[in-house]
Amino acid sequence: MASAAEQLASNLNFATFAKAEDLKKRLWFTLAALLVYRLGTHIPLPGLNPEAYAQAFQSQAGGILGLFNMFAGGAVERMAIFALGIMPYISASIIVQLMTSVVPSLEALKKEGEAGRKIINQYTRYGTVILGTLQAYGIAVGLESGSGLVNDPGWFFRLSTVLTLLGGTMFLMWLGEQITSRGIGNGISLIIYAGIAAGLPSALAGTLELGRTGALSTVLILTVLVVAIAVIALIVFVERAQRRLVIQYPKRQVGNRMFQGDTSHLPLKLNTAGVIPAIFASSLLLLPATAAGFTDSAQLPPWATTVIASLGHGQPLFMVLYGALIAFFAFFYTAIVFNPKDTADNLKKHGGFIPGIRPGERTAQYIDYVLTRITVVGAVYLVFVCILPEILVARTGVPLALGGTSLLIMVSVTLDTVAQIQGHLIAQQYEGLIKKSKLRGGKRGK
Repeated sequence: MASAAEQLASNLNFATFAKAEDLKKRLWFTLAALLVYRLGTHIPLPGLNPEAYAQAFQSQAGGILGLFNMFAGGAVERMAIFALGIMPYISASIIVQLMTSVVPSLEALKKEGEAGRKIINQYTRYGTVILGTLQAYGIAVGLESGSGLVNDPGWFFRLSTVLTLLGGTMFLMWLGEQITSRGIGNGISLIIYAGIAAGLPSALAGTLELGRTGALSTVLILTVLVVAIAVIALIVFVERAQRRLVIQYPKRQVGNRMFQGDTSHLPLKLNTAGVIPAIFASSLLLLPATAAGFTDSAQLPPWATTVIASLGHGQPLFMVLYGALIAFFAFFYTAIVFNPKDTADNLKKHGGFIPGIRPGERTAQYIDYVLTRITVVGAVYLVFVCILPEILVARTGVPLALGGTSLLIMVSVTLDTVAQIQGHLIAQQYEGLIKKSKLRGGKRGK
């Protein structure tokens, strides 16, 4: 089966794509959904003074607002209806997944299959509403505390801001789910990808302009671009790297016929968690800045002001916490998406075993041992890829869109999307082969 799939994958071409009508419909739907998202990032929040806000944002763009703006696709810079982006949903997902590991009732729901997953998803939506409401209210209060940012401050502005921003987040959550089910998959990731990709042209133009004016030297710009290309190559290499465990199936007898035992592989990705640790870590680091929006900065105690300033983008504390959170979520998310015990039980049920390892509990322990070792490598890789460009960005002043998190998200989502498209094309060829075999069988019957 594996060799047949590889043969089909090697035969994929433009002719196959031209015949894949369902795939083309999914691609057009995905592009239309992303276009709607991009249009929403340009619709301004009502009741705001655009000129005054633009000046206020420029003074804070190098800090945590710049990171938030990157994930929101520039919507924060314009304070659009999608300014909250998809981050409340991601934060709610973190909280719910953490709770499934410590709350027995939620852990039981996770084991109930599709029905339990739907209930957990509903809890995630409720959490998105709560977090989105709190963050939107914090933004409203923060805007009112600024000088001349709001035309008519008061409870009406706060209410309209909360409803508008929360509605934008819920719409994006729904749009991501539609892309996943009716598009080519990875809906939430594609929305974040589209936001980051939209900021790349202006970031590159800004970098070249800094080089033209002499603010950045040509050697420095070329060095940053070379580092970015090297990081992209590293991401592609590691994201496709696997540790394959040999799985042996014994001989079996069906009737009077004896079938030879098969050998296959259990692929374990070097970075099982993918891009999720970087997104989770970034979203958590945005929470303190959001909470600070509830009060006037002049009313905050000195220690709180110091902590908020230390969590600014490019600060040492930000770097340390960012790396620690990435490493933590690399192990945490790997434990969620891959259960060695379930894998060992499935192998035992189908008669498969790892040579030299007893089926059952010993197999689960061995898989967990191997998975832990490669996850250590994967976590180090994630921290390196995300932190190194961030240090260069902080020290050189190159625009934030060239940071490690954005590169990791864009390359990883691109690889996943290409894999999804190839999967649809392979399924299309399988369907064609099945139809041909049925037609041949019918002709022979006649």
